[in-house]
Amino acid sequence: MGCVEGKVALISGGAEGIGAAAATMIIAEGGSVMLADVQIEKAKALAAKLGAKAAAVSLDVRDLSQWQNAVKACVDRFGKLNILFNVAGISEPGNVVDVDLDSWQRTIDINLTGTFYGCRAALPAMEATGEPGAIVNIGSMQAIRPGATFAAYGASKAGVQALTRTIALDCAARGLPIRANLVHPGAIRTAMYDRYKFSGQADPDMIETQFAAAHPMNRIGEAEEVARAMVFLASDQASFTTGCDFTVDGGGSIRS
Repeated sequence: MGCVEGKVALISGGAEGIGAAAATMIIAEGGSVMLADVQIEKAKALAAKLGAKAAAVSLDVRDLSQWQNAVKACVDRFGKLNILFNVAGISEPGNVVDVDLDSWQRTIDINLTGTFYGCRAALPAMEATGEPGAIVNIGSMQAIRPGATFAAYGASKAGVQALTRTIALDCAARGLPIRANLVHPGAIRTAMYDRYKFSGQADPDMIETQFAAAHPMNRIGEAEEVARAMVFLASDQASFTTGCDFTVDGGGSIRS
């Protein structure tokens, strides 16, 4: 029997990258998934590939009403909601003086407010099951060890860190069997990473070398490596773990 047997997960950013890897693992471990993504056609294609235990719904995480619709779609399709993975996010460079103000607001809206909306919409449905539940949010190595040229991204992910801890404490104080934890990835081989690698700012191999060097393990991580941590934290194997910062960053956040 899988470690999330019979559980139902809602995954924002589920169409590709870390979200898609997590969805694949949830199903392999006996669960069901609702893939929520603004890239709805890509999400539908992945759901069809994953089979009867997967479905897809359109979601712009900046819109609370769309989050509420996604939660309803998940409960209507699978009967309940046990796990929320807040994966959708963006990363755009810029220091405090030079960052484009629209980019700043877009990053905060998607990464921080979008995660808040997801938790706000999902928690009542998770509580209604009466079963153990888990929220796993995606932070970043940048939340722990910020970079000078990632002002909006670092700030948004540090906000997600505080939000996650708040939710963990609130659920515990109210006696709810719902845990909230945070996974901090380093540079992970996803579409987000590729936008940096193939930005044209430098030779792609040079960019990869520079990103890899920010991690003592000297390589780029894989989406599946992050997904494994997420699925563990969502499972009952992590039943006494809440408010945790789980790094999957090749040692990047502790480098000298």
